[in-house]
Amino acid sequence: MLRVEVHTRLGELELDVALEVRAGECLALAGPSGAGKTSVLRVASGLLHPDSGRVECDGETWLDTERGIDVPPEGRRCGYVFQEYALFPHLTAWQNVAYPLRGMRRSDRRERAQALLERFGIGGLSDARPRTLSGGERQRVAVARALARRPGVLLLDEPLSALDARTRAEAARELESVLREIEVPALLVTHDFAEAARLGDRVGVVDAGRVVQDGTATELAATPRSAFVADFTGAVVLTGTAHRGRNGLTHVELDGGGRVTSTDRGEGSVAVSVYPWEIAIEPESEAAHGSAQNRLVAEVLSVTTVGNRVRLGLAAPQPIAAEITQASARALDLRTGTRVMATWKAAATRLVTM
Repeated sequence: MLRVEVHTRLGELELDVALEVRAGECLALAGPSGAGKTSVLRVASGLLHPDSGRVECDGETWLDTERGIDVPPEGRRCGYVFQEYALFPHLTAWQNVAYPLRGMRRSDRRERAQALLERFGIGGLSDARPRTLSGGERQRVAVARALARRPGVLLLDEPLSALDARTRAEAARELESVLREIEVPALLVTHDFAEAARLGDRVGVVDAGRVVQDGTATELAATPRSAFVADFTGAVVLTGTAHRGRNGLTHVELDGGGRVTSTDRGEGSVAVSVYPWEIAIEPESEAAHGSAQNRLVAEVLSVTTVGNRVRLGLAAPQPIAAEITQASARALDLRTGTRVMATWKAAATRLVTM
């Protein structure tokens, strides 16, 4: 079990975080740049000394500011994968992996490093220098180095951000496999909710130095507690004023015009969230049909194909994004400037705090 409690001021940011990660579990801290995510890793590893805090791992106390305990980084059993991997350019792959094993015999160090490189499928590159490796191969070397000392905790700082889109997909699969296999707590930092959802057993959304909500990715997407969390998980967020309607429904008069209905209860100023894939697109002139109670006239601003889906940017009383199939986009002959009707169900409309 890893426990981290930290309260410290970093310039204008006040970092106030308390978290626990069980053995064999990965907690992904996700949020925008400057939210304080990496600082949590640095406190856990001993690279940042907070004003006050406590770090415990597997019964060992690494930091306790009240008791004057502050174990230096080299004394903490942390495996750290840095954002840019921080491999030594003058060392070979196996020498990079073996670097934390100084003190062991050279033959034992090489044997341990080679075994890890073989585990990650790059045993044949053990004598290669980092500059000759691909981005994905460098990441595997960095992860192997982090695991070389059999650490008590694995810390990963934006482990996929240095990779291009094609390499990132393969590297994510590799990392996902590693995180399933290791038996120590893993704490991962990312600015990408989709990445956090894929790699983390739990996701903690960080904003302005605090974990504002944590849970599984499914829980966060289904029941965001705030407009920030809803927006971060990929929802469309609209603002307005709510009042009670008939049959237990809530009507929201949107800022800028238009009205939507939700099955959630709410009153006064609220934020409305709906996910792009829950929004259907119809011709503007088509008569209402089906059970979708929410209908907003919109103009297509952008049409972007992603895989077999098409993402639409829409101008309505407030900006909207929708995701539909390529077949639907072709049938509707969607292009910039097309006027459409965006529709979705009241049950898909969540009310959250501003």
